[in-house]
Amino acid sequence: MNNSTSARKKILANLRESPVAAKKYPRNDAVMERKSWTEAEKILQLKSMMEAVHTEVIICTENDWENTLRAVVKEKEIGQLLYGSKTALAEKLRNMRQQTPDTMPELVDYKQPIEESKDLLFGIDAAITTTRGGIAETGSLILWTTPDEPRLMSLIPPIHLAVLHADTIYNTFWEAVNKEQWNSDMPTNALLISGPSKTADIEQTLVYGVHGCKELVVILIQ
Repeated sequence: MNNSTSARKKILANLRESPVAAKKYPRNDAVMERKSWTEAEKILQLKSMMEAVHTEVIICTENDWENTLRAVVKEKEIGQLLYGSKTALAEKLRNMRQQTPDTMPELVDYKQPIEESKDLLFGIDAAITTTRGGIAETGSLILWTTPDEPRLMSLIPPIHLAVLHADTIYNTFWEAVNKEQWNSDMPTNALLISGPSKTADIEQTLVYGVHGCKELVVILIQ
């Protein structure tokens, strides 16, 4: 037996025989709970953080968000818009398309398995999704992925439109986890998105849209 093997066995034997129990430290949540803003302050904080990483945040009201969406679609020259047909947003989008077809793009339902949707995902102009909420401190969106709105909808199309309601913005990630009770009810995949995809891997040159959407537009309804 060489010296290294012998030393290893001694160390392991000492660890097994050690009577020392793991220390239990008192839980202190004060650090995580330090932020507390009003709704107006949370909106400004989230907007400031997201715009700092090239996210476009458009604030509107429940009465004019449809016109806001129409303006975005026109500005971005979106001809086809991918959407989840069973979401809370879906019926509103279909009504808009029916009432004013000239101002709304063709709505394309995401309903095929990924193996059959590659051409659709890589050829679509943009996708629109709902959000679970937002995090003011970090300027992030919370997306709850479902079969109707899988994560690929926010990753592959070049433009991602996200609809966020102001009353679902949390102060911190800690607050979101606790109030949403993620410990007991969480999907297999939750997304936290703060901005469009970007990388500087090649020659330290910042490029957008390499690993995800090139543009992120948040329609924030207050």
